[in-house]
Amino acid sequence: MDFIERIFGVAPDGGDGTTEILYIAVAVAVGAVVVARRWLRRRAAARR
Repeated sequence: MDFIERIFGVAPDGGDGTTEILYIAVAVAVGAVVVARRWLRRRAAARR
């Protein structure tokens, strides 16, 4: 979990990996919102 340190050469979280976990969690949350919106739109269109 130190890809930021390896890529950019800086450790914004002191090297403990919390920043990387936060970035991954945000990406998963955004992906879930996108999937949910598409599913809800298809479901609403099918009801019409």
